Amino acid sequence: MAKIATPPDSPEPSPGATHWRGLEALYATAPVNDLFDSRLEIDGDGRSTIHFTVEERHFHAAGAAHGTLYFKMLDDAAFYAANTLVSDRFLLTTAFNLHFTKPIRAGRARAEGRWVSGRRRVLVAESRIVDAQGEEVGRGTGTFMRSHIALSSLDGYGK
Repeated sequence: MAKIATPPDSPEPSPGATHWRGLEALYATAPVNDLFDSRLEIDGDGRSTIHFTVEERHFHAAGAAHGTLYFKMLDDAAFYAANTLVSDRFLLTTAFNLHFTKPIRAGRARAEGRWVSGRRRVLVAESRIVDAQGEEVGRGTGTFMRSHIALSSLDGYGK
C-alpha cells in the first residue's frame, strides 16, 4: 500500500514579516520612486537593502551620479531599516549626514541600511552604497522620529 505524504501546513508569516512586506509595498508605491529603477528588500529587523540602477540621466556634468542619487538611496535605506522597528507610525528624517567616497558610474548598485540605536523617540540608522564592483562609494547616518502618520493610513502599506 502506497503512503500518501501530506505536506505540512505553510506557516503564517510573522507579524514582523507582514510589516516588512507592507514597507516594501509602501516604497514601491511612492511616486518619487517612479524616477528610479529601484526595489526595496527587507529581510530582518533593523536591516534593509535597496537594489537600484544608476543611469546616465542621474549624472552631473562630469559623468558620474549626482549627489541627489546618493542622498536618496542612503536616506531611504537607513529610513526603512529604522522603520522596520516601528510598526504603527511612519518615520520622518530629522537629520542626515552623508560622505561621498567614490564617484558612481552607470550600472547596478545597492544601498544597505542598518539600524544603530534608539527605539522610542529617535532612531539612528546608517547606510552605505556598494557599486557593481562591490566597492563602497558612499555612506551616511540619519536620525528619524515617529510622525503622527499611521502607516495603516498610507496607500500602499497594506497592499
